[in-house]
Amino acid sequence: MADNLYIQCAEALALAQSMKDDLAALLHPETGLAPKFRQLCRNQIEELENTVSYEDVSEEMELLRLEENTWALLQAVMPARKTETSNVEYAQDLLQQNPYTPTATIAQAILNASPVLTELIVVREWLQETAPSPMQPEATTGYWKFTKHSIMQALRTGSGARTGLVKELDPDAVNRGDGRSLAADDSSYEKGFVQALYGYIRAGRLEDGIELCKRAHQPWRAASIRGSLLLHWKAIANEHVLDEVDDPEDDDAWTGNPNRRLWKSTCTHAALNTALADYERVLYAALAPSPRTSLILKSACRTWEDHLWAQISIMCEEKQTMEMSRLGGSFWEGGMFAVEKGTRTVSREKMEEEEEEWEEEVRGTLDGLKSVHVEEGPPADHPFHFSQLNIIQDRTGFLLQVFAEGLQSHSVQTNSYEYAPMCRFFAHLCLFLKMIDVAVPPDAVVVILEAYLQVLEAAGQRDLIAMYAGALGENAVSRYALFLVSLELSADLSERRLALTRAKEHGLDVDSVAAVTAEMTMNKALELLPALRGPLPSMTVLQPPASDAENFFLRSIEWTTFSEATYDRALEQANHICRYFLATGRVQLAQQLLNMLPTELAAVGEPEEQATEYLHYRQFFSIWETLERIVECQALGVSDMNRDTRSAWLQDYKLLIDQGQEQIIKLLTSEWLVSDVENTDGDARRRALIRIRQIYIPELVIRLHFTLFASRHQFPKNIKLLLQLVNVVADSRYKLYEDFCSDNGARLDDYLGAVRRAILGGLEGGGSDPFRVVAA
Repeated sequence: MADNLYIQCAEALALAQSMKDDLAALLHPETGLAPKFRQLCRNQIEELENTVSYEDVSEEMELLRLEENTWALLQAVMPARKTETSNVEYAQDLLQQNPYTPTATIAQAILNASPVLTELIVVREWLQETAPSPMQPEATTGYWKFTKHSIMQALRTGSGARTGLVKELDPDAVNRGDGRSLAADDSSYEKGFVQALYGYIRAGRLEDGIELCKRAHQPWRAASIRGSLLLHWKAIANEHVLDEVDDPEDDDAWTGNPNRRLWKSTCTHAALNTALADYERVLYAALAPSPRTSLILKSACRTWEDHLWAQISIMCEEKQTMEMSRLGGSFWEGGMFAVEKGTRTVSREKMEEEEEEWEEEVRGTLDGLKSVHVEEGPPADHPFHFSQLNIIQDRTGFLLQVFAEGLQSHSVQTNSYEYAPMCRFFAHLCLFLKMIDVAVPPDAVVVILEAYLQVLEAAGQRDLIAMYAGALGENAVSRYALFLVSLELSADLSERRLALTRAKEHGLDVDSVAAVTAEMTMNKALELLPALRGPLPSMTVLQPPASDAENFFLRSIEWTTFSEATYDRALEQANHICRYFLATGRVQLAQQLLNMLPTELAAVGEPEEQATEYLHYRQFFSIWETLERIVECQALGVSDMNRDTRSAWLQDYKLLIDQGQEQIIKLLTSEWLVSDVENTDGDARRRALIRIRQIYIPELVIRLHFTLFASRHQFPKNIKLLLQLVNVVADSRYKLYEDFCSDNGARLDDYLGAVRRAILGGLEGGGSDPFRVVAA
């Protein structure tokens, strides 16, 4: 049977490889690769159940069940990670527009704005889907019938109420603190019934739990469960779009709990009430999970999956509650007082910071599940539980590295019954992640695939070995490239060239190796370098020497400059590196980069967008060199020069100033790097280009301004050029003022102050007309 599973997995993989460029097909919820592997595991479990005794294969079946659930988890989380998020409508905007927006709509907006919360909800649904079926309580023909019969019998005989039994039959009869209880049969049924309700909540089957309550003649419990539902009301949520099939009456109908905040508080008090039975407290803790009720909820957890579900339920509910409380302004959460107080406004940057902080908190909390005590089922450190936790935390690369290291160190025992199934799972996980374009560590993939090849050979599946061996073909380039990356800064240019040339000896495409090495080097360096965010760098602060990470990033360009065949990759890579350095204020490093590039790179015309960007950088650095030469020339102007020397100096000084002024005006009046700076939407490249403009457009303007102002005594007409520069900045055709709108307008204030001083400088020659220098 295991042999059949090897063959079936290979067939599923072969089919997936035939559509490897169709991401939608690979991630299809029913016919995608992960669902197919899940179904193969399910089929194998059913086959084992029907053919051999359970005791003989219990371990194998448990391992298959875990693998089945892990493929289900991958199918649950991967599509969202590979899909770009659309524009979201923020909860605070909805509440500002309509404070009566139903809580269900607000909760959905909170969910849409938080990728972490969205994924936690998906994981919770996966845990509910894979939860064991709830135990069904015994059928009942009435409400507390044994207790009722005992009381009625006592009344008929006139002997009074039976000692120890409740006197009333209302739901709170056993909780009045008088020590009375139900009849033994009713008490036993009540416990099993409530535990069954908990099972339905654990499995996410609220409607089934509600139906069970109705069948058991306990409608108040159905109401308690239904109270967990958020208020949904189309008529006041601006969700209705009239069409032919709409029923106008549906708009006026509402579902859910308009007093959910009060309901949750009540559930919390019930869960914390020590007078209630433990199984009752667990039920209410499951309905309204929170940090306060966590100990009660976790007391019912038996398996690792139970602990994970409880912790994620607490985090999801707490995040929703926290966000609604933080926003305020909701009538359904705070009444008219909240409406009158209004919604708290939070900037997008602050929201992103809070989301990052919460993400770190979530990671820390989930990490605590690595060592949680488990009473039933596989322990927390089981390989599949470890795998599931890292998949949830988007650490698939780390997961593969850990397993590969275990294979290399032989900590994964080859004679264990788990070895072959784990190698099979991880081999297919590697290939699945590669097909959906998720980054995987190449060396770890090679180690895992080689281990699986040995498993196939030991199992006599020689017909399948060629197929999986072929999967190592592409990784051959990556493996050698990884070696080249490991040289880091220890090898000089000639040594790098020699090491790259050796790739040909191994039958590898040298140009492919160069391109992959450059990409890997850049990615590794970017992991070490700070991200492009935060305030704009100051150009007046002395820059420190280049760090090892910056030099590593800078020298990554060398790999694609050895051959003309990779110049197109070098062009794109050079732009990427230059963008990063300029956006972080490291002008000298960006200038050093351009000096390292071959002159032929300027002749590369495709892709046009990259070629244009590269030429714009060369234009900028031509200006930057001119400004440096102006400063050097200005420093030569000393007072004790003779007439001829001074005349020659003035001629050079004026020539450089005119050249710089012409170059800068040309740059300012063209769409340098990017137009429409106000539109900050788009990819990271566009945002980086806008950031560069916001750093250097003001810098060039201010430097030119002070250059002209400082030379006004030698060249009086420079005051007029200076004021003409003001018109260029203010010209709506060029919209240069938009580039001054960062850092709270500080650069614009500096520039306007400098302009004011320049106008006053125009009066130095006498007169009171500040515009005289313009007309002169």
